Amino acid sequence: MELDFGPAVRDFREEVRDWLADHLVGEFAENRGVGGPTDGAAWEVRLAWDRELSAGGWLGVGWPQEYGGRGLGLLEEIVFEYEYARVNAPYRATVNALDLLGPMLLKMGSDAQKKRFLPPILAVEELWGQGFSEPGAGSDLASVRTRAERDGDEWVVSGQKVWTSFGIHADWVYVLTRTDPGSVRHKGLSLLLVPTDQPGVEIRPIRNLAGQDEFAEIFLSDARTGADMVVGEVGQGWRTAMATLGIERGTTLLPQQLTFEREAEALIDLARERGALDDPMLRRRIVDAWISVRIMRTTNLRTIAELTAGRTPGAQATTAKLYASTRHQQLGQLATELAGPAGQIVGEDYALDRRQRSFLLALAETIYGGSSEIQRNIIGEQVLGLPKEPRP
Repeated sequence: MELDFGPAVRDFREEVRDWLADHLVGEFAENRGVGGPTDGAAWEVRLAWDRELSAGGWLGVGWPQEYGGRGLGLLEEIVFEYEYARVNAPYRATVNALDLLGPMLLKMGSDAQKKRFLPPILAVEELWGQGFSEPGAGSDLASVRTRAERDGDEWVVSGQKVWTSFGIHADWVYVLTRTDPGSVRHKGLSLLLVPTDQPGVEIRPIRNLAGQDEFAEIFLSDARTGADMVVGEVGQGWRTAMATLGIERGTTLLPQQLTFEREAEALIDLARERGALDDPMLRRRIVDAWISVRIMRTTNLRTIAELTAGRTPGAQATTAKLYASTRHQQLGQLATELAGPAGQIVGEDYALDRRQRSFLLALAETIYGGSSEIQRNIIGEQVLGLPKEPRP
């Protein structure tokens, strides 16, 4: 089903389509659809593609012109993301800065921070990593133990962060840390911007099931950053962090859902090749998978409708994330089953095909961005009004 965003953005949509047709060629076209939020494949090609987008003025479509953006509206942002996903362009290497940090700075950063960091992000001159999760504070983010103490005109930061996507490439990390030593849980936290090129920062790659090392753990040992590198107010880091995670739920779901639709269509083609449609039990599971991606589309369109109306997305943003992550895992499992023994054979040096890589990486989707357990608690407590889960 083709989406029509209306006459107001029709010319803009044609401009996006023409530019992508002219520039998504050669090595970029050979890597259509490569990469993902937890997939570091073809990193250098994707970085070069981001620079191509930057030169064309397609990074930060909705960012103010004074920082290098186009200054367009939310609807244009959504149209661009949709058209980008429709042609299956490579997943952007600079996603941490473009989709999370940048919008957070625009909303909560100081004027000096915006002037310092936003132009290099759009020029693909500085890469960023997210320093939220810790070994003992993943889904329960309020349990962070990383601490920062003020020392003159600097903050001194010590602690450990883990599961930082593309952390080995990061020039900077935005770190949720406890700046009030007597505080507990959500209180006394601050969000600091910390440079990685210093003696107090060590970044170690983590190899995942798919044989890639896009995740990293970061060790901070008296790392230093300026006193003016706090985003928002000191001690109000929880509110800043939640704003960042809220951005993560925003316009990114629709492009992701288009990827899932392609996988569902490939699943149907595979089923035809294997004669699986003759089996009524398998046929029912295949139809169920096809229906699930249509439900994702409907839910995501509801979220977009909330955003374009100027409202903060409600319960559908949480339910969309929970539904999409669990159903994508089921889709990958079914595709693996239909592939049979061939689906378990890898190439030289553990090289995986696209179906295998998607299935393995989908196993993490019910964890990152808020685990399924946390999403169910939010739905139960904040949407359905059920009693809160007992906490220590």
